[in-house]
Amino acid sequence: MMQRWLPLAVFLALAALLLAGVRLSQTRDPNVIPSPLIGKPAPAFALPELLAADRTVSDQDLRGAPYLLNVFASWCPACRIEHPVVTEIARRGIVRVIGYNYKDEREAALAWLKQFGNPYERVLVDADGRKAIDWGIYGAPETFLVDAQGTIRYKHVGPMTWETVEKEILPRLEAAR
Repeated sequence: MMQRWLPLAVFLALAALLLAGVRLSQTRDPNVIPSPLIGKPAPAFALPELLAADRTVSDQDLRGAPYLLNVFASWCPACRIEHPVVTEIARRGIVRVIGYNYKDEREAALAWLKQFGNPYERVLVDADGRKAIDWGIYGAPETFLVDAQGTIRYKHVGPMTWETVEKEILPRLEAAR
């Protein structure tokens, strides 16, 4: 008799797990992906600069003041959506903005910045995406707030909005200085 009810019991248990997962996902912000790097030093790197390919920038070069590391690419449609926000952050001098050009062709990235404007203090190039693995970068756009000592304080996945800046970046920025 129990064998008759076993498939139903298994089905109900799986349905309950599925329902619990759906409800949990509805309460979370889809742009908030927990990062194991929050509160830890930014990964060490030495990457070439887009505008001066003969120069490299290291994680040590960026220390001393907080910065936003904004991951973008010319092939990324969502990067176009967030670019005005990134530009306004830089224009207002809210925080230094460092570009991280991800898996892109140099000429395409230069053309993209010419078309939409270059708000970045520096633009790092990770053409093959190898250093992105150390950062836990899934794709573009993503943005990291790194404090003056080089510790990652926040990660945002997807296009940033002014709501993100006001609710997430600005409050953490004071502690990041």
